[in-house]
Amino acid sequence: MALWCPDWPAVAAARGLGLVGGEPIAVLAAGRVVACSRSARRAGVRRGMRKRQAQSTCPELQVTPADPHRDGRFFDPVTTAVTAVVPMTEVLRPGLLVMAADRAGRYFGGETELAEAVAEAVEAVGVIGRVGVADNLFTAVLAARSGRVVPPGSDADFLADRPVADLAIEPSLSSPERDQLVNLLWRLGLRTLGRFAALDPADVASRFSSDAVRAHRMAAGRPGRRPSRAPIPPDLEVTYQCDPPVDRIDAAVFLGRRLAEDLHRRLMSAALACTRLTVHAITDSGQRHSRTWRCAEPLTPEATADRIRWQLEGWLTTAGTGSGPDGPLTRLILEPVELVDPGGLQHALTGAGLPTDPGTGLGERARRSLVRVQGLLGGEAVRVPVPSGGRGPAERVSLVTYGDKAAPDRPVDAAWPDALARPLPALLTVGDAELLDAAGDPVTVTARGAFSAEPVEVMLGRGRRRVQWWAGPWPFGIDDGAPVTDDDTAPFARNTAVAARAQVLLDEAGQSGTSRALLLCFRGARWSVEGVYE
Repeated sequence: MALWCPDWPAVAAARGLGLVGGEPIAVLAAGRVVACSRSARRAGVRRGMRKRQAQSTCPELQVTPADPHRDGRFFDPVTTAVTAVVPMTEVLRPGLLVMAADRAGRYFGGETELAEAVAEAVEAVGVIGRVGVADNLFTAVLAARSGRVVPPGSDADFLADRPVADLAIEPSLSSPERDQLVNLLWRLGLRTLGRFAALDPADVASRFSSDAVRAHRMAAGRPGRRPSRAPIPPDLEVTYQCDPPVDRIDAAVFLGRRLAEDLHRRLMSAALACTRLTVHAITDSGQRHSRTWRCAEPLTPEATADRIRWQLEGWLTTAGTGSGPDGPLTRLILEPVELVDPGGLQHALTGAGLPTDPGTGLGERARRSLVRVQGLLGGEAVRVPVPSGGRGPAERVSLVTYGDKAAPDRPVDAAWPDALARPLPALLTVGDAELLDAAGDPVTVTARGAFSAEPVEVMLGRGRRRVQWWAGPWPFGIDDGAPVTDDDTAPFARNTAVAARAQVLLDEAGQSGTSRALLLCFRGARWSVEGVYE
């Protein structure tokens, strides 16, 4: 069973500002709307809008910056209310929690009755929530968005007609590279989960990444994550006796950060990673407040510290209300519940939930790996890309030695006349090419930056491809090695000095059923392939 609270960042922001009348509110991150209330959507506000556009659409709109700590703090009363109905719950993120519904369903007389009891408990704390029930976690989360109870054994039927984008709809159940998988499946024509689930698992495993294998299981209505369970060593549990007892939020947050670092030092020494963690907080009178946090990716020290902060802030701010602690905290316990082998999980070098080096943007695991390679092969053996200035696509990336200052070869913010307009090629390549006209003669660029004849074919290696569409040429410089004359129509190979780029779309329907677009560069009297567009 999953409980989903729609627009939770906007709900938490409204509570933080004391808005109780349903005023329109939007939460912004990087100047764009990431969440908004129902009243704001009715006025035309949508996710992805810029701040100015959203305010012009709804002049009375309240805007506030995103704050994950605020979201977690205000979600704790909701979790407490649900825990009073179903004791064992797991928080995927603020606004979404899950629980086992089999035994609780039998206690309440059925899954529908259990869902009603959970919804009533959430409404009692002034929050609107939707409940979904299914055989598997991923299906239950999707069912919660529509408030449905999926009959037993019907997960695959429920998922079959849903769009493939649902694989990345919930970040807490997907890896950072899941969006790339969804885009690839869309381009392959697999537009629904049912179409993706119909693929043979062996074909998926041989063609895609391990994350795609997990996504394939989810799309087929099977468990989406089956980590290799490792026995939990008894010395991994972190217990801290608070002396003196802690009754302030700032002290609890600082302590939580220390405990998170201690836990991950123990995990690293044991070569393990934690994907599910229970945090226990105990007062001087023995009152216990426990919360289990579940993540799609292994928890990092920063992510662990955030979850401790959300839990303790939400609990300590309710002190004196009957639902909060009855005294200061005397003991904190971090209990790993689910451990996996970190070598069996694949991670992106960067992405949400991974700590990054502000100088390179690399995750901590990648940083340690690169330093180790430098120790084996030398400092110059490892170079990382940094954005650079330039006219061509290859010039816009500079490789610098890892550890040195990330200074590009050319300034990025400088004016670059005749720079290639976006979109840039997805693949940079180097190879000779030749443009031909209808008579089979070479097509070049004149002194005025025009084709000497209309391109009809492109010769790549020994093969020829017909040109379905072309654009350009766009002059971008002068070839110092070629003489300049006043003849406008003479081919570049003999007497012009214009360097230019052009785009061509190849007609390959008879060979592969698809078409490629190439970026061609004319320099030094010859054409070359500079990039390939996807």
